[in-house]
Amino acid sequence: MLSRKQYGQRKKITGILIYGLMVLSLLAVMILLVFILAYILKSAAGYLNISFIFRSAAEGGIFPMVITTLYVVLTSLVIALPVGIMTAIFLNEYSVNSWSIRMLRLAIEALAGIPSILYGLFGLLLFCRFFKLGQSIISGALTLSIMILPVIIRTTEEALKSIPDSFREGSLSLGATKCQTIFHVIIPEALPGIVTSVILSIGRVVGESAPVLLTVGITTNLPRSIFESGRTLTIHLYYLTKEAIRPEDFGIAFAASAVLIILVIFINTATKIISGGLGNQGGGKI
Repeated sequence: MLSRKQYGQRKKITGILIYGLMVLSLLAVMILLVFILAYILKSAAGYLNISFIFRSAAEGGIFPMVITTLYVVLTSLVIALPVGIMTAIFLNEYSVNSWSIRMLRLAIEALAGIPSILYGLFGLLLFCRFFKLGQSIISGALTLSIMILPVIIRTTEEALKSIPDSFREGSLSLGATKCQTIFHVIIPEALPGIVTSVILSIGRVVGESAPVLLTVGITTNLPRSIFESGRTLTIHLYYLTKEAIRPEDFGIAFAASAVLIILVIFINTATKIISGGLGNQGGGKI
């Protein structure tokens, strides 16, 4: 039988060990990230420059692919964000534990587990052929918006759950309606979680290849609107590595990879800045 002192020492040692494991895990993640970024940038050295980014595909550049990627990401978010956030608000603020709500949650879980290639086939048959949109940016964005809905709904709902009930009760006691409470008190407080869902969605959209290949296409021309076909950076990377023959072909592929990473960092940073501005302007106002 351990004494109180021995038990306290054991708890202290266990706590130190667990903390040390967490620090080691954090360092491992950071080292891995830095290694990947350094390897990509080192391999892209000599190929990554301003002219490479702004040249057309015929000239060996990636400008059409950058524009197509931006189109796909922004259009997907414009379609999916309102639906996902409103669904999360309904589930957390209005719903009761009924069979219909349980079925809705089951549907969300099922959407999260469907392989991406099936989304691509669905988008090809529904948006490209049935609605006659063809292989276009809007077809790809509609398909990808369905894919990222579970991410947005889950993350936003968890952010809403983290808001104390005292915020809701205080707002309602001051005479605010439930709708005013949600949009002027709850959502501004949950904005960091919503931003997290946006960042995760951007990563999912940028990283997908099968749905994009089937719905957006592989055209290297510069798209003039979202109703035209194009080629995203991910698909371009696939074709660069697939058709690589010369050693410099891999250098060009790594340069495109570096641009893709920079693009994702830029979009994520812009999202955080915009959400921070909106939170400062609208937070806590009834």
